[in-house]
Amino acid sequence: MKTLVIDASIAVKWVIEEVGTSEALVLRRRVKLIAPDLLVAECANIFWKKVRRKELLREEALLAARLLQGADIELLPMRSLFERATRLSIAYDCLYLALAAATDWQFVTADEHFLRKAHEKQRMLRGRIISLNDAAML
Repeated sequence: MKTLVIDASIAVKWVIEEVGTSEALVLRRRVKLIAPDLLVAECANIFWKKVRRKELLREEALLAARLLQGADIELLPMRSLFERATRLSIAYDCLYLALAAATDWQFVTADEHFLRKAHEKQRMLRGRIISLNDAAML
């Protein structure tokens, strides 16, 4: 079974209906998924922002968090990724890239801005980072 590194932009789509939800669900069924444990904090932050912007009720955010807590995703400690992430230094999400590089797996994101930024800055990362749409077709 293929293994992919994902970020919060993918995981949140499993529990909150938004653009890309169907692709994220397909991906979840087809491959083994891993992420640095940073994913937990990032998802919580996304839920908090959605509640503040009145896109979600507090109860919906709590349910989404509960559902993600039970999701079949392997969370790996990020401590060993600090140096590699700093070397990549593209953006905050470099811990996900560092995990992909350390494990030799691809990184999937629905964050188009980050995807473009990574491709512009790091030629060596091309092929290592793929979009949600591309990953759903694997």
